[in-house]
Amino acid sequence: MSLTRRDFARTSAITGAGVALAGSVGALATAPNALASTETEGAETSAQTYGGVGYGPLIPDPEGILALPAGFRYRVITHSGKTKLESDEFTPSNHDGTAAFDGPRGTTLLVNNHELKGPRANWTYPVPLTEGLVYDPAASGGCTVVEVRPDGRVAEWVGIAGTSTNCAGGSTPWGTWLTCEENSDRAGTNGMTKDHGYVFEVDPIDRRANKNPKPLKFFGRYDHEAVVIDPKRGHAYLTEDDSEPNGLFFRWTPPKGFEHGRGKFRTLADDAGVLQAPRCFDSGGKYVDDLSRATKTGTVYGVDWVDVPDRDGKTVEVRKQFGEGEITRARKLEGMWWGDGGAYIVSSYAREESPVQHDGQVWFYDPKRRTLTLKVLLGVNPDPSKDGAFDGPDNITVSPYGGLVIAEDGEGVSHLFGATDSGRTYPIARNDLNIGTEEEPEYSEFTGVTFSCDGRTLYANIQDPGIMVAITGPWKRQKRG
Repeated sequence: MSLTRRDFARTSAITGAGVALAGSVGALATAPNALASTETEGAETSAQTYGGVGYGPLIPDPEGILALPAGFRYRVITHSGKTKLESDEFTPSNHDGTAAFDGPRGTTLLVNNHELKGPRANWTYPVPLTEGLVYDPAASGGCTVVEVRPDGRVAEWVGIAGTSTNCAGGSTPWGTWLTCEENSDRAGTNGMTKDHGYVFEVDPIDRRANKNPKPLKFFGRYDHEAVVIDPKRGHAYLTEDDSEPNGLFFRWTPPKGFEHGRGKFRTLADDAGVLQAPRCFDSGGKYVDDLSRATKTGTVYGVDWVDVPDRDGKTVEVRKQFGEGEITRARKLEGMWWGDGGAYIVSSYAREESPVQHDGQVWFYDPKRRTLTLKVLLGVNPDPSKDGAFDGPDNITVSPYGGLVIAEDGEGVSHLFGATDSGRTYPIARNDLNIGTEEEPEYSEFTGVTFSCDGRTLYANIQDPGIMVAITGPWKRQKRG
């Protein structure tokens, strides 16, 4: 059932939700899942800034890898070119999206994407072409499965190989990982032998289920970023990281009678279900062309859904199949995570290609109300080289201690940072590994942020050169700030 602009305006007036129009002053302090307004001029690194929120200042790491608050520690789990797989081949590079699953006998299983684009010869450590697990032997990307045992020992093996630019993805309610290709090269382009731009399912527990990888074409072919599954309604939500024009946020509705579960996606036809893009409007019924229009946290947009004409983009790329005024776009639609009954969605930044500039947004899509609410807004960082303000959110997870944990993929200094339920931000870790020079330092992005199922360990990746770390310490419930 479509939520019309008139319905949205009438519902807002009746319920007294206090919808904040884009650019207006106000916040949904009493509405479901709403956040108070956030100052976006900058950010502090001290826990005292917002009444004890966070864990205090970050302490530089003498090993030059990870700065953490007092009482926290980290352990390197995998390191490209140093640690090895069960096959005795080196761990692939360019770690990206990750999720944690409970494994047998008290183990933790982590499915780790490797964002490797183009021919295998371009990379020193591509994902090994393990027999039976290869989609396109010309492609360099894929996933590995990392097993962390109770005694601390680590094992790693290939989950899928021969895919391209495996960026983010998402876990499913039935315990598998959906890995997304952020590259849509056709066969014959850049040395590829098969079409790319698809989603694949990887089972961390049952290795046999990963044999003969099958692209889930019903999710569409485009530069995928992340995906989540609504466990109640069965919808999938997907993000696209692309520009000229800006990318889209999608909803896939399964065919009538379909029941989710392990291996069920493989049974669906390439055109199964319905893929749709959003068309947003404010409480006055005014169409919103781009999510960057929202300049205050608490801004709420209603959402209608528009069918995608050709989800495989056979002649025209999916995002270019819509005319002006038909759908709502956003720049750098990146990580997503399901929690609190809906999907948290990241728009990493917006510049000249967008109506309004910012250095990061986090939205919450409520499928019951069919609304998008702006939860976190980062103003343009005036000096990314200085430790302080955050910019460029990317991968994201919902914290068992309240709020969100976000991996930074911006300019200059790179952090893992938290955001409380009221939108306040605080640092958790800083990447101290300089891959540049002393005169011109460079710090790779954080990726793959995810908690272990028991909430005791925060796993994250430094993408370049490809390092997975496990962070432990005195986690605590975060105040709203």
